[in-house]
Amino acid sequence: MPQNLDAVAIRAWSALALDALGQAREEIDAINVYPVADADTGTNLYLTMESATQAVDAVFTGLEPAGPTRAEAVRALAHGALIGARGNSGTILAQLLRGMAQVLADDGRAPESGGDAPHADGELLAWALRRAAEAAYQAVAHPVEGTVLTVARAAAEAAGRPAGDCGAVARAAYDGARAALAATPDQLAVLGRAGVVDAGGRGLVAVLGALVGALSGESVGERPSTAHRNARAHARVEGADWAAPGTECADGVGTGAGPAFEVIYLLEADDAAVARLRTRLDGLGDSLVVVGGDGLWNVHVHVDDAGAAVEAGVEAGRPYRIRITHFGLGDAHAVRAAQPPRERAQRGIVAVVRGAGLGGLYADAGATTVPTRAGEPPASGELVDAVRRAHAREVVLLPNDADLRHTAAAAAEQARSEGVRVALIPTRSPVQGIAALAVHEPDRRFDEDVVAMTSAAGATRYAELAVAERQSWTSAGICQAGDVLGLIDGDVAVIGEEVPATAEVVLDRMLAAGGEMVTLVLGEEVSDEVAERLQKHVRDGHLAVDTVLYRGGPQSALLLIGVE
Repeated sequence: MPQNLDAVAIRAWSALALDALGQAREEIDAINVYPVADADTGTNLYLTMESATQAVDAVFTGLEPAGPTRAEAVRALAHGALIGARGNSGTILAQLLRGMAQVLADDGRAPESGGDAPHADGELLAWALRRAAEAAYQAVAHPVEGTVLTVARAAAEAAGRPAGDCGAVARAAYDGARAALAATPDQLAVLGRAGVVDAGGRGLVAVLGALVGALSGESVGERPSTAHRNARAHARVEGADWAAPGTECADGVGTGAGPAFEVIYLLEADDAAVARLRTRLDGLGDSLVVVGGDGLWNVHVHVDDAGAAVEAGVEAGRPYRIRITHFGLGDAHAVRAAQPPRERAQRGIVAVVRGAGLGGLYADAGATTVPTRAGEPPASGELVDAVRRAHAREVVLLPNDADLRHTAAAAAEQARSEGVRVALIPTRSPVQGIAALAVHEPDRRFDEDVVAMTSAAGATRYAELAVAERQSWTSAGICQAGDVLGLIDGDVAVIGEEVPATAEVVLDRMLAAGGEMVTLVLGEEVSDEVAERLQKHVRDGHLAVDTVLYRGGPQSALLLIGVE
């Protein structure tokens, strides 16, 4: 059944868009060839959407089951994207979302006209997409066709054709965007020579595909393109303008090679001051995009004189969250007070952990930890901050959660842009992280250490016991609220009535395929008697299998099991 265009749909869209951009992030990074191959368009889009999604989730907190209004949700989406916009593509995405919010938050009354609202959600969505494209074109100082701007306009034009519910309109917009994206290599010569489509446009197609999923339930996930695999070699042969990776250069903005710095900042200023700022920055450099309104703006420009760009912002209002990137060095940094340099360690470990006990265990092993709670996963920025705290030239990142794979990958890419060599080991449980730490040798060559840690984590099967919150279907049958669920490698394998017996069944199933070591991480609810019972069960039923116990502490899972 089609979903109404309400706050719940806005939240679903933001979550699906974040997941879609996470899945496409590496592909989008790889095909970014215009005007400079800076290899982080996908990462910047992901980080921008992550900020938008967090803002939407925040307005739902404490308001359920009623939840926020559509206006509150869509304004949060736009504001979150604005304050978290990264790079040129992220800045344009923020303006697209702001344009949609101007319509959706006012039931379709265009701000400039005060006109009547459309009579149906489908017409409303088409109007919002049209306003989004207009706003994006207005934000870019020198628009270029064959970019994300072209894709946005095509989506808006296609959305205005069908008569129907918002799901049908979203599908039309998605189809129109895909067709426009496929044509971008014929509009920009550099894309044609490299054999790729526009990277920002590819990201917008992913976001619109998520909108289709949120409104109609239809899955329109894109298969990763194979074009990017040979894009770099192809571009060298055909003469595309490739350069060293840095922070993403203009998607939808032109001109060619030039300024050495990217300058981005949030700015509090009135409209008149921003108009003067646009003129001044346009004379200082290129790739100028200014988005926002109502006193808050996000400014993006490429210049040779970064100080002059910041000074222009000071004259216009109050700039903050200032970020300056030197393209040649790929050295992204935030402007901050000078601090005495501290010698970097050679290697560090960063791990996401749930529970004070596990946090202490990882810290004792030398890891920099990112504490988390159930249902409150860390954002990529928290992982990047942890990498910075580790203050090492080489960092091994252990997410310890399958759901964090996209977040961790984006954080690793961001940290690499700051000059840190990061290896992401896709640990899906803290017990896999423990196994990786057990074989970590900081004096070994980095690549060899990563291979050993990855092998140890991959050889560790993992399980978790949890209590069902409601009746639901599972891969092991129907569970009732209060049942104990035994999840093996992420899937429900056992449904039981109490912890010890369920844990014993899970252990037997896991050890049936063999094993040398069992790791048990006990939550606060698991007594010492239960721990002794489980140890005895392994000892009596599985000879030559050792067992090691850890206390997870407050906020940890009920019971984690690892079998190596």
